[in-house]
Amino acid sequence: MASIDNMATHLINHMTRSIVLVGHMGSGKTNVGRLLAQKTQLDFVDSDKIIETVAGISIVDIFDLYGEAEFRRLELREISTLLDHQPAQIISVGGGAFVQPDCHDIIKVKGLSIWLQAQPETLVSRMSNIASRPLLKDKDPLQVLRQLSEQRDPYFAKADLIVNTDGLELSDSASKVFDHLMQYLEQHTGSSS
Repeated sequence: MASIDNMATHLINHMTRSIVLVGHMGSGKTNVGRLLAQKTQLDFVDSDKIIETVAGISIVDIFDLYGEAEFRRLELREISTLLDHQPAQIISVGGGAFVQPDCHDIIKVKGLSIWLQAQPETLVSRMSNIASRPLLKDKDPLQVLRQLSEQRDPYFAKADLIVNTDGLELSDSASKVFDHLMQYLEQHTGSSS
């Protein structure tokens, strides 16, 4: 029988769909994604960073200068491009991406989505640089995240995997995501990998 490490390596090497981390701002998508990339030996990409590079300005500036609709258009285009990339990689997407119908559909078809679930209080406690988050600009972060949870959680619940990260350090969150991913891949070998 193959060791767990050999089994994990085999499953990951045969993946054809990228892993897409979804969830609210502050859920740890970027940091957990980097740690998960180390565990899986897959590349990590942050779609928000790609959008900023392509646009040549920050996401806050895109929102301020061109509005949310233009940002969502750029987001869909860049996420679609990332999902077409082979070999599979780990992609962290912005908090609103999975809620947008076109973006949600393309992620569900071309990616393996994992919701990093956490309570609003946890999300606020994890966030740094709140000023860089357009939806929190000049607002009460906890109140905004409670409202966003009500609106977005039903969409996030449609992810292929749901991993609750409340009360976990980053490394523990990444380990938990990895364990859930391995269980999922073992159960779906050939159909989702």
